[in-house]
Amino acid sequence: METTELALFTRGVRDAAASATGAELDAALGDLGWHDALAADDRAAVSVLFECQGAANVTSSALDRVLGGALGLAADPRSAPVVLPALGEVAPPGAVSGGHLLVRGLALGAVTSHPHAVVVAPAGNGDYEAVAVPLSALTVRAVDGLDPELGLHEVSGDVQTAAGPSLGRLDWEGAVALGQLALGYELLGAGRTMLELARQHALDRVQFGRPIGSFQAVRHRLAESLVALEAAAALLDAAWEDPATYAAMAKSFTGRQVRVAARHCQQVLAGIGFTTEHPFHRFLRRTIVLDQLLGAGTALTRRLGADVLATGSLPPAFAL
Repeated sequence: METTELALFTRGVRDAAASATGAELDAALGDLGWHDALAADDRAAVSVLFECQGAANVTSSALDRVLGGALGLAADPRSAPVVLPALGEVAPPGAVSGGHLLVRGLALGAVTSHPHAVVVAPAGNGDYEAVAVPLSALTVRAVDGLDPELGLHEVSGDVQTAAGPSLGRLDWEGAVALGQLALGYELLGAGRTMLELARQHALDRVQFGRPIGSFQAVRHRLAESLVALEAAAALLDAAWEDPATYAAMAKSFTGRQVRVAARHCQQVLAGIGFTTEHPFHRFLRRTIVLDQLLGAGTALTRRLGADVLATGSLPPAFAL
């Protein structure tokens, strides 16, 4: 997108995320032409929406659209949702055994409004195949857990492989890489809002006759948070050069940097940050769960380290 067009697009998405969530946000994104933008410029569409979504602590079915488009499936709002890997994992949620498709994974809240769900399974020789499985053949259970507002559902089942039409061979690893970047931006947006909440508190809270933001220790924590988040933003932006190589690294690093920022912001907020009346806890809960989707940060780090040991080489350095 051109600079002016991108600014208008960002403003529209930010306003939509600030006033709607769930199905209402999906409808607003359709009116804004976000799905067309995803097909034309996935970098702009993904980075803008998911950062705004994380900053506002809202939900949508956009991750389904991102994964569906990357898999070569229809990426419009009417397409079936894609079943995600189980929490903390990156392996596809399906497995074929003896003519049966075994399903164990997660899905976003929109899954309950569609007659089918797309399940990806290994097809041998490093290939993957997608099957559109009727939702009636699966067990779908809402996940309450740490962040029920995220709307995750646990999806499981044991169905005949002929229960749904095959959607063909596809690039699962490429789709996961794009999804990891999307989740990285959502983590970043949540982290920036946590920092803003702490910054505002530091300006408003008065101790010993002056705002606590004037104390050096508080300033240091806010500065450390800003540095951590800006480093994550830089790696996310650079990862678009080669998502297959850098997306997992960017998501893992962003999750860690957001945890650093959350820890410092919690210290600045002190007691008020532990209360349900203050919004901080909503963003903290969201980041903990997002860090687990499409590969837990700790697991991705171990996997990247194992790859380095196996190949004896590091990924190419970014051009500075």
